[in-house]
Amino acid sequence: MLEILGRAFHNCDGVSRRDVLRIGALAAGGLSLPQILRLKAEAAAAGRSSQHTAVIQIFCGGGPSHIDMYDLKPHAPAEVRGEFSEIPTNVPGYRISDQLPLQARVMDKFAIVRSVQHTTAGHGHASQWILTGQNPGRETKENIFPACGSVVAKMRGPNRGGMPTYIAVPRKVSFGNAAYLGAACNPFTTDKDPVAKDFHVKNLRPVEGISIDRLGHRSSLLAGLDGMRRDVDLNGDLAGMDTFYHNAIDMITSERAARAFDISREDPKVRAKYGNTFIGQNCLLARRLVEAGVSYITCLSGGGWDTHAKNFSRLKKETLPRYDQAIAALVDDIYERGLDQSVLVMAFGEFGRTPRINKDAGRDHWPGAMSMLLSGGGLKVGQMVGETDSKAAYPISKPYTPGNVLSTMYQFMGIDYEHPLYDTSNRPIPILKDGGPIRELV
Repeated sequence: MLEILGRAFHNCDGVSRRDVLRIGALAAGGLSLPQILRLKAEAAAAGRSSQHTAVIQIFCGGGPSHIDMYDLKPHAPAEVRGEFSEIPTNVPGYRISDQLPLQARVMDKFAIVRSVQHTTAGHGHASQWILTGQNPGRETKENIFPACGSVVAKMRGPNRGGMPTYIAVPRKVSFGNAAYLGAACNPFTTDKDPVAKDFHVKNLRPVEGISIDRLGHRSSLLAGLDGMRRDVDLNGDLAGMDTFYHNAIDMITSERAARAFDISREDPKVRAKYGNTFIGQNCLLARRLVEAGVSYITCLSGGGWDTHAKNFSRLKKETLPRYDQAIAALVDDIYERGLDQSVLVMAFGEFGRTPRINKDAGRDHWPGAMSMLLSGGGLKVGQMVGETDSKAAYPISKPYTPGNVLSTMYQFMGIDYEHPLYDTSNRPIPILKDGGPIRELV
């Protein structure tokens, strides 16, 4: 449990100042639950959409090999086409890698955009561009622009009160922070692998020795918080310790959030369908959370995509089997549960891989072309969008930018992607400087 201030004193309810702060503080870089819940009121002023829509974003950090997954070139020279073959999908005329047999069976439930590109091959630069829709212009260690999940948090808030808007499981992706939108728009993180047998979200449990009944004495708690407000403000450790603290306690004392995070409640057969893997259980937890009212969730895929050496053996033995199972199960689940109009699934990395295989049987960074998977969201699925040249190096159809992909998502979420946000100097910056939804999908 995160502790903000070290010194403790007890108020009349027997709850120390240290305990109060531990109850109210969450993971994600010191983000407090009251800060998260404040967004609900801020979103009302910003004009939140009335639709209860949500996004599950699976980030394959490292750069998935598009040419070995969704854009194979079986007639290219051996040093380009590689070791994998195509197999048919359940949509006539569309073929994908033989390493993705489960996804081939549900191709009618997703679309692959194969003509996305940008111009940088650095992990940090490309990741920020993909996750924010804005080109930072250089390699950075921190967000210059807010991540798309943070924008949703700012503009929309959660679909149900008492739940966070933006969650990252089990931890935030690089460049998944809010930048100038402030810490209140950073993601809430579980900080624990849902595959673990003892998986739980410790921040939803009262501090040891603090009962639910004692937490119920809100007036006493708030009186104690008012008494320490000056210290908090001076240190800048917490903000928003006001009426929103009532909502913070609501989340801790309510069973809804605890039930949503309690993945052990799922049928073992469902858990097995997703796979007992990092990505599989992250995707299952994400589905549970959108059903509980969370608006935006990012899932880490578990790595293994940066295949500079032994590309084919690593993809075949490690990365693609667990990715194939998790994505196929999630997409199938979204449709079976009638969520395909209200939940959008996106899976992508920061760039593709080089068409030519290198001397180490690997593929290197390649921003010239990449493939992105989208499902649900009321989109036109069961199709491949865009086409690349004979070596999968560059689009020969209309190229799409990260801004196009994210503006497709923002339109689904009812957010104007040209809406201005204000940086720390109070300068207006549009959510996206370029964009426009991908026309074949909407």
